[in-house]
Amino acid sequence: MPNTFRVAAVQAEPVWLDAQATVDKTIGLIEDAAAQGVALVAFPETWIPGYPAFLWLGSVFGQVPYVARYHANSPTTDGEHLAAVRDAARRTGVTVALGYSEKDHGTLYMAQTVIGPDGEILLHRRKLKPTHVERSLFGESDGSHLRVVDSPLGRIGALNCWEHLQPLVKYAMYAQHEQVHIAAWPAFGLAKGIAYALGAEANMAVTQTYALEGGCFVIAPTQVISERGVEAFVTTDEQRPFLTAGSGNSRIFGPDGTPLGEPLDEHAEGLVVADIDLSLIDLAKNAADPAGHYARTDATRLVHDDRPKPAVVRPGGSTGPHFPDLDEPDRDGAAV
Repeated sequence: MPNTFRVAAVQAEPVWLDAQATVDKTIGLIEDAAAQGVALVAFPETWIPGYPAFLWLGSVFGQVPYVARYHANSPTTDGEHLAAVRDAARRTGVTVALGYSEKDHGTLYMAQTVIGPDGEILLHRRKLKPTHVERSLFGESDGSHLRVVDSPLGRIGALNCWEHLQPLVKYAMYAQHEQVHIAAWPAFGLAKGIAYALGAEANMAVTQTYALEGGCFVIAPTQVISERGVEAFVTTDEQRPFLTAGSGNSRIFGPDGTPLGEPLDEHAEGLVVADIDLSLIDLAKNAADPAGHYARTDATRLVHDDRPKPAVVRPGGSTGPHFPDLDEPDRDGAAV
């Protein structure tokens, strides 16, 4: 396992509500990353088929046409869209952390899949608790989706968006000795200048704090929304002030909270790139290891139930998402 390698956070606009076109753009960005010597590239939350901004803008009944299209353009774990991204990872030798809306029959999940340089799945997870109105479109996961896994690039974990505001969720990840963390975010154009908590400044602050608290490297990809993207969601003049173009804010942070790489303009598409050195984690944790020498287990402890909680249990059967060539069970007998 190398100590030093190059990572990249995507800052780009998806092809809104179009899975195939966004997959094509994904493959192009993976190829761009490979050309720059990147070993790990991370994509934003629900990159495919784009973050569903319509949830925040109109009435429930006004969202109906979007919901049907969103379902139709949400990839399955065993479908052609994931297969194409896995093939791109295999062909380029780049580890890919992909955010997407995962369709599992009648339910959608805010999923993250980390694909190794051989195209194999290293980690698949779903957002534990979708935020606010997101819960009208997406299902929840369980404690088995708070996982850090070994990879050729160290111990990798991932969370989506406001999971980074949940202290116990973060601690469950820190306690698994995470070295590289993917903090996936949407665009920050919703209620810009109106709701501070939804903006880039607040959310990048908690992302930087994650790096400092966890003593790990954090790669934070974000989406960009153009005027064309705004028009895809805004249907009335009353909605227009609540969705703003631009608002990309991708960042990379070191284990002491140091910003790494050169940020892009909020309207620009591309990659934020940085070289990282895992040996710096030891220096950071020498001062403060939250689940090690800096913990006080006599005073506070976290209970993390990491057992899968499927709706139906079939003895001897699989309870997890299906990947055609990945059927190795985890320690609980569920497919990874």
